Amino acid sequence: MADHVTALIVAAGQGTRSGAGAPKQYRMLAGKTVLAHAIDALAAHPRVDAVQVVIGAGQEEAYAEAIGGRDLPPPVIGGATRRDSVANGLAAIGDGRVLIHDAARPFLPAEVVDRLLAALDDHEGALPVLPVADTIVRVDTDRAGDVVPREALRRVQTPQAFRLDVIRAAHAAWPTDREATDDAQMIRAIGRTVAIVEGSAMLEKLTFPSDFAAAEQRLGANLVSRTGMGFDVHSFAEGDGVWLGGILIPHSRGLAGHSDADVALHALTDALLGTIGAGDIGTHFPPSDPQWRGAASWRFLDHARKLIVEAGGRIDHVDVTLICEEPKVGPYRPAIRTRIAEILGIGEGNVSVKATTTERLGFTGRREGIAAQAVATVRVPESDAA
Repeated sequence: MADHVTALIVAAGQGTRSGAGAPKQYRMLAGKTVLAHAIDALAAHPRVDAVQVVIGAGQEEAYAEAIGGRDLPPPVIGGATRRDSVANGLAAIGDGRVLIHDAARPFLPAEVVDRLLAALDDHEGALPVLPVADTIVRVDTDRAGDVVPREALRRVQTPQAFRLDVIRAAHAAWPTDREATDDAQMIRAIGRTVAIVEGSAMLEKLTFPSDFAAAEQRLGANLVSRTGMGFDVHSFAEGDGVWLGGILIPHSRGLAGHSDADVALHALTDALLGTIGAGDIGTHFPPSDPQWRGAASWRFLDHARKLIVEAGGRIDHVDVTLICEEPKVGPYRPAIRTRIAEILGIGEGNVSVKATTTERLGFTGRREGIAAQAVATVRVPESDAA
């Protein structure tokens, strides 16, 4: 187990300085949460054998939503301080080596991990650093004081790499009434060695709204736009209402289908799946499977959304056209827009819902059923689109 590497991601913070009104690790960034970016970067590294996340008390639901369908061990509940949270995480993992990483640094180049693990061959700890480029001065109240020589100064980043037995010993020896600025400080306090390796500008910590804006701009440059189309039709059947766009509309008849026959959400699901080349709705929810009998179609749409998020994509806009003589869709369009936006996690301004007729031509003109067509615009990482 000496070479077993666990990535321990500390995501227990409660801070909201990012301006999102929620812990920044759960904020969306380029189609997925900040935490999911950090998880994916570490899980993708060939030397990382396991990923363990430490979250704050009461964050279980937010965590489950943030990681989507990723196969991870149950999260560890952190403590009152970062040091407590790290200690709880260290107690939950096996032996070998550990990379302790802050979730607020979501963009982790693989070469930084390479350098850290190589340094552990000869040292008991290693941390990534960057040189200080700006002039540093001491401050006396509101006046600038002496310039501090910056040649020996470095900015410390995460992940920090350690041999597990050593970092556990450092935590056990650290005074309980004193806070540590980072884990490497605790290693040095027990007389062990910590190597430094070259960090990366990509590892800058996300704290303020301007940090997130810069990150969005950086990631957006690596995304390409894709368009998907969907079409669906259902015939009328006995019933007293039809589901359209996630809204139950009173009507003298219903729609026939294996699920709730929501023709609008079915067409939109196919359009979204098309943007990432993920087949069609029948591929994921076959009518032959009895578990989907009478199922709410918002579950299908949410599944498509999650697949796009897991692919690193973002939904820019969706446009649905309902084709029918009855029921009259106009009075329900605002509610349908609101519901679709809610399911997809996008603004109502990014959702268009229209209705038209076929001038009494065809099966919809004969009031035999309802048809829907949808178009979705999604941006995905350039590498996935090649």
